[in-house]
Amino acid sequence: MLRLFRDGLHDIFGLYELLFIGLAAAAAWFGLRGSSAATTAPAREPVSLPGEARPQRRSRNPVDRLTQGLPHGLRITVDWIVTIAGAIAIVLAIKAFIVNPYRIPSSSMETTLHCARPAQGCEAGFSDRVLANRLIYRFREPERGEIVVFETPPAAQARCGAGGTFVKRLIGLPGERLELRSEAGLSYVYVNGKKVDEPYIGRNRRDARGPETFQIPRGQYFMMGDNRSQSCDSREWGTVPRANLIGKVFATYWPPNRISVR
Repeated sequence: MLRLFRDGLHDIFGLYELLFIGLAAAAAWFGLRGSSAATTAPAREPVSLPGEARPQRRSRNPVDRLTQGLPHGLRITVDWIVTIAGAIAIVLAIKAFIVNPYRIPSSSMETTLHCARPAQGCEAGFSDRVLANRLIYRFREPERGEIVVFETPPAAQARCGAGGTFVKRLIGLPGERLELRSEAGLSYVYVNGKKVDEPYIGRNRRDARGPETFQIPRGQYFMMGDNRSQSCDSREWGTVPRANLIGKVFATYWPPNRISVR
């Protein structure tokens, strides 16, 4: 029961988001308090003549200045609301433009990326959670062998019964001719006539598919799962446009024993 609760909690919001909200909230809180403390710290009082009004020091903290006339309790509440809202905004900005977390829901990338039992073909108690770099493909082209997060083309829903966001390995690049050849009952990938070295795939993860040939159009990419016998990928629904690529998977952050950087 506890395992199901924890796994469900991570599905709903994600450990990554929770960590960032906590860190961002703490940073914002200490920033607000620090600036307020800096402006209200004891200092030498200026000399004033009898009957002369004593000058008032004003906080440089915008929240303090806006809530100056409110009761103390209400000021604290507003302070916390602003802090939490700022933390959530930071998390959403990071997710939208820099790094985004994803959960591995199926066995198509086993054993490179685990999904959780009792789903078919899954080998772990918890699904791997990975981080994808959303910026990298703005500065360079995708490379063969990278694990990529992408939006599937419409045909994926019809051929696989599922669509949306997938995580697969990039196998074929624009303009290449990709072949599946059967050797001793197992399928191997050839690109432009040369066999692709795939050390991440064990013999028991290959299927017997082939011979087949795919010509990859310009601006398109060919994606395949590492668990070839249980992956519905570009072999079924075709290539992925460049615009559909979300980012490159560069780290696994959950569960703790799977933490790694690629």
